[in-house]
Parts: sequence; structure tokens; C-alpha cells
Amino acid sequence: MGLLESWQRGWSELGGAGTEPELFQLICSHYSASNRKYHTLQHLNECLDLLESVMNLATHPAEVEIALWFHDAVYDPASQDNEAQSAQWARAELIRAGVSSEKIDRIHSLIMATCHTALPQTIDERLLVDIDLAILAAPPERFAEYEQQIRAEYHFVPEPIFSQKRQEILQGFLDRSSPGIYSTKYFQDTLELRARDNLSRSINSHQISRQP
Repeated sequence: MGLLESWQRGWSELGGAGTEPELFQLICSHYSASNRKYHTLQHLNECLDLLESVMNLATHPAEVEIALWFHDAVYDPASQDNEAQSAQWARAELIRAGVSSEKIDRIHSLIMATCHTALPQTIDERLLVDIDLAILAAPPERFAEYEQQIRAEYHFVPEPIFSQKRQEILQGFLDRSSPGIYSTKYFQDTLELRARDNLSRSINSHQISRQP
């Protein structure tokens, strides 16, 4: 399914007014900003493609779909509140479109779950977060590309500092033992081992790069 079809489906199933073509173009332009290297339309497409294959696991599929659209709609590598700004943007647009407050609140929570600072709680939060983290279990070539893309987004951070912070972030994911990196059984069964292999190799490479 293409981006436009995904957008139209999710938006219409939420009961929003129209398909909001102008908003679709605006969000796509945000994902295409020149300062983005990983948080781009490529990442959005990968998330939406994965959702398509696990849609049956969602409690409210349209809410997960639109939350994915907005989860990186605002992204500045130097900012600490990208998720909050993205969630607030989604809330404003959904209110304007007449979507119910219950759906809006759930979508807001879904987007905030991608902060990855706490374990997701609801079925849909766990599913969306696992989709967002699926890149950690990507095949070697794509995982290497992902790492290069993240480094490019943080090009302004000196290498020793970046390497240390990156190692800490990845180690945080690797240290998750209950339930694991992924919190849904489907992703645990299909991606957990490969993600742990990727993270271990990446952490080791950052340790080597920091050695004098």
C-alpha cells in the first residue's frame, strides 16, 4: 500500500472530515526535510509496511496507523521534545477534523510512547513501539545503513561524545529483559534475537572507537 492510500484509509476510518490532502503533503514535506537522514519517508514507509502485516494485532488499527504518520512528524536532532510536539500537532489536527476525544487521547498516548523512556502499556502502544524499533532487527546491510543515517543526523556531535551516548542508548535496549526489546509476542518471536545480535555488535564497535 502506498503512502497516500495509507493516509486516506487511516484518516477515513477515524471518522475525520475529509482526507486532508494538504495535511498529507505537509507531513510528507516534514519527513523529507534536509536535516533528516533516518527519520525520513523511508522510515515511515518501513513502519507502515510492517503495520500492514500485523494490522490484525491492533485493537484500534486506524489509530495506530495515524499515530505512525505523526510519530516523527516533528523532528530536530537537537531538540528534546520532538515526540511531544508531534503529539500536540496530531491532537490539533484531529480536533479540527472532528475526531472524537477518546480517539485523540489514545493517539496522543501512542505517539508519546515512542519516547522509549517507559514500557508501553496498552496493546496498541506495545505494537506501535515494536514497529518503531523493528529497525534494530534489520538485516545487516540495512542496520549498517541505519547506523550511518543516525550518525549523519547527529553530525554536529563530536565523535567521542556521540559514540558514548549511542552506546548508552543501545545498551539500554539490550538490558531490557522483561519483556525484552520487544513487548509483543509476535515481535519477540520474530525479531528479538536478531536485534540483540545487531545491538551487541554495534555496542562493541562503539567501545572500540572510543579506545585511545
